[in-house]
Amino acid sequence: MLSLGFGYLSSLDLWDIAQPFMEELVEQTHESCSAATLDLPEIVYVARVPTRRIMTIALGIGSRLPAHATSMGRVLLADLPDDALEAYLAGPPFVTFTERTVVDPCELRTSLRQVRDQGWSIVDQELEMGLRSISAPIRGADGRALAALNVAAAAPRVGLDDLRNRILPRVLETAEQISVAFRRTGRH
Repeated sequence: MLSLGFGYLSSLDLWDIAQPFMEELVEQTHESCSAATLDLPEIVYVARVPTRRIMTIALGIGSRLPAHATSMGRVLLADLPDDALEAYLAGPPFVTFTERTVVDPCELRTSLRQVRDQGWSIVDQELEMGLRSISAPIRGADGRALAALNVAAAAPRVGLDDLRNRILPRVLETAEQISVAFRRTGRH
């Protein structure tokens, strides 16, 4: 099943399209950048550009993380049709990774509504203490999120205000640039 998923992802050419934009985002922010798609209940990394630091987060293409505890997962979950989102929220209990992980379905639903309204997501140390990330959707021609783009940073080095004020505008701009470039290929 995994090989079928990779076959689909490689046919999208998302990496080829996104790579130069993601590399520029890493140069601007000096933080790692990734793109992922939704494969409920997880996200799957389809592209990644690490920062040039001695220590980086060890994630690669094909890595899977729980959607509920990641900013990319929240962006993609927020874009689900209401019935699919409700089915997801009614599923098995969500795993707690840190004391900050949102696992209550009502609280998660509220968070996802906010993400849907604002068009981006921030997750602060819910997957791992010391790690925060901010994400925006990469949209296809139909306007639906086909992937999410994020920048992840170490919490001691990048404060929440810095993430929102300095990095978010660049993430939003880059996600839109990738979306436009992807739509120009005629893929949906």
